[in-house]
Amino acid sequence: MPTLVAQPLTAEAFAPFGDVISVEGRLGKDANQGTAQRFDFCAKFASTRPGARHNLAVFRAQPRTLPLAVHLVERHPCSSQAFLPLNVSRYLVCVAPGRPDGTPDLAGLRAFVVPGSVGINYHQGTWHHPMVALDRESDFAMLAWEDGTPADCELHQLDGSLQIIER
Repeated sequence: MPTLVAQPLTAEAFAPFGDVISVEGRLGKDANQGTAQRFDFCAKFASTRPGARHNLAVFRAQPRTLPLAVHLVERHPCSSQAFLPLNVSRYLVCVAPGRPDGTPDLAGLRAFVVPGSVGINYHQGTWHHPMVALDRESDFAMLAWEDGTPADCELHQLDGSLQIIER
């Protein structure tokens, strides 16, 4: 079974697939009469369907362990999709670039271990594995544009399976 080593998440490594939602490296401005800092435009949200509605949902993910067998990837062809950890220790993100024909380029598959203090936003059309909580049951806020049609989410089954490990 092919093996992929999960790396620590960095904004630079994740940039082709989406945004890292964090205050690290950003300039904030005073808010709330000086009792807080505000960091604007931390992610590029997008939707190409005028009839789709914002959906702020909460996902409760059961913990998984590494190594992890990956059997499929999914994408949201018309919307970005953001995950913001609510009570998370660490989680795994697995992404792949798309080919010109719209299928995932599995040779470019990448896996990242993300600390629970950092959110991610998949760019519109980015192939990714469903959310994987590590260590404990975890809640994530998820934001996407949806209209209830098959264009909300496309699945791609892998021919075999791939194993993700952590160093």
